[in-house]
Amino acid sequence: MEENRNIPFLLWPFWALFQLALWILKFTGRLIGAILGLVMLIVGVILTMTIVGAIIGIPLILLGGMLMWKSIFG
Repeated sequence: MEENRNIPFLLWPFWALFQLALWILKFTGRLIGAILGLVMLIVGVILTMTIVGAIIGIPLILLGGMLMWKSIFG
């Protein structure tokens, strides 16, 4: 999927800065996704402890787990 691109020498600093910014955005997006997934997982477990909240808690646990899985391994 990665292409070999010839970056002109004068534009290389701008290209490198752009690649760094993309990496930072990708990393923080994954980190926020993992934290959000963990919060959803914890809230789901707390809701599942109450019988009435189990209707919402179980799908919340599944959604939080999938979000964490995708953030870490995706």
